[in-house]
Amino acid sequence: MRRDIGALTETGFDLAVIGGGIFGACAAWDAAQRGLSVALIERHDFGGATSANSFRMIHGGIRYIQHGDVWRIRQSSHERRAFLRIAPHLVRPLSIVIPTYGRGMKGKTVLRLGMGLYDAITADRNSGITDPARRIPWGSGMTRDEVLGLFPDLKPDGLTGAAVFCDGQMHNPPRLVLAFLQSAALQGAVVANHVEATGFMREGDAVRGVRARDTLTDDQLEIRAKVVLNAAGPYAERLLRQAETGPPTTQANEYSRDACFIISRRLFDHEHALAILGQTHDPEAVLSRGERHLFVVPWRGYTLVGVWHSVHKDDPDRFTVTDHELEEFVAEVNAGYPGLGLSLDDISLWNAGLVPFGENPEGAVHLRYGHRSNLIDHKDSHGIDNLITLIGVRFTTGRYEAERAVTLAFHKLGREAPRSRTATTPIFGGQIEDWNAHLQRVSREYGDRLSADVVRSLCHNYGSECERVLSEVREAPELGARVDQTATIKAQIRLAVREEMAVTLSDVVFRRTDIATGEHPGPAALRECAQVMGEEEHWSPEEIERQIELVERQIPSPTARSLGTARSAQPAG
Repeated sequence: MRRDIGALTETGFDLAVIGGGIFGACAAWDAAQRGLSVALIERHDFGGATSANSFRMIHGGIRYIQHGDVWRIRQSSHERRAFLRIAPHLVRPLSIVIPTYGRGMKGKTVLRLGMGLYDAITADRNSGITDPARRIPWGSGMTRDEVLGLFPDLKPDGLTGAAVFCDGQMHNPPRLVLAFLQSAALQGAVVANHVEATGFMREGDAVRGVRARDTLTDDQLEIRAKVVLNAAGPYAERLLRQAETGPPTTQANEYSRDACFIISRRLFDHEHALAILGQTHDPEAVLSRGERHLFVVPWRGYTLVGVWHSVHKDDPDRFTVTDHELEEFVAEVNAGYPGLGLSLDDISLWNAGLVPFGENPEGAVHLRYGHRSNLIDHKDSHGIDNLITLIGVRFTTGRYEAERAVTLAFHKLGREAPRSRTATTPIFGGQIEDWNAHLQRVSREYGDRLSADVVRSLCHNYGSECERVLSEVREAPELGARVDQTATIKAQIRLAVREEMAVTLSDVVFRRTDIATGEHPGPAALRECAQVMGEEEHWSPEEIERQIELVERQIPSPTARSLGTARSAQPAG
């Protein structure tokens, strides 16, 4: 997968996709697999905005039991199953414990009845998943003593036990997005990062392509396409307004800034996540258990905590999470689980992204979430043909919503749409029948040269394609050296430049490797990574310093001030 700007303009395409997040990436893969010629552009880097800053969860829809929404439960369970089948290296089951107190709606009986109903509705949740390590078990219960054995500092008064269910967890969201794009590229799609859509090519009331700008060279581009899919997420409406096409709805979408934070260590010595009660409730719940849950979740060597929501009506590039907000988040978590005793100093990074919200009155505390993605055929809504906009709600539904959008593109092309196969076709790196056997095989072959944490990281990030990295180590053993204290090795950096379209240091440390995805890796790691990348890209010493400074500015950490850096969200895309 190489960045070839010329290929974007040399020929026309059936479909041009704007946006390289999960929705655009899945659309490019689905369209290419179904036989369309496809181009995809992303104004920053692939999977670099909301997709990168998600809570790493592939939801199975259990919370929709409270809404009585069987359709969304079924859809979510189907999509979780698809991710577990097609990306077994990057998505795994995650056990979540919900403590129960007293009787009634918060008691064990009601919760277990709800989980039993959920199990019945999703009885086919493991259909087609042959690997036992990737199968979602039935819901279960725990006794009071079992819960306290796992979480000894929970409030004991009134505790009756817990209900336990499983969802999916992503190892590295940007690499999951990248794997879809690699699959699309292997199928013939032309993809390019750091290319910004600036408008549409028009003939009367029909769109004929995309006007764009290479942000690295400032070159102006024209990408001809029979159909254009605008999948730029919270930036989709701004692009439409700039291009004088009109917003996708009569009223602009309202967005939620979904935020979470990362603790730089494991808070628990086991693999169970914990649900604790927050301080807001769901006004749309038909059967409410009271306050919404916050989740304390083991993730790699860290702990994830979230999610918090707030209405954002400003420019999508202008949002942040302040230290004051983080202090409020910490206080809410400590109120739900006082034994954690968290403080602002425990937070290594925060993540935040924008997703469509429900309609909420001004100043509302108990917020309505967005439920459905917005798929717009602009011929129907604005009389403009060959233009589709997709604004997705959740990472979980990225594949499904992309399938809908591509089917609509076929209709606009006047062609019968072949059946989509993306729910069952393994993506790049996903050709693994047994995850544990794969990990054991690589450990046996390379355990004498690479440490166990490095091997595990390689198996997760590259899956069945990890030989691409390991072959580099065989040929040049020095490339097996760690980047400072991280679990990333130098071979990964070189591969990211040569085969994964990484062109900036930010592309590598935030989205091609694990280097800066859980905490600030330290100045030494950034410099070492920049030097390896600089050798590939022929950077001058001044450019190496500039690249390091750009990364420092993007690390969203409450402790960044002490490291001499500014705090901001990761680049939007």
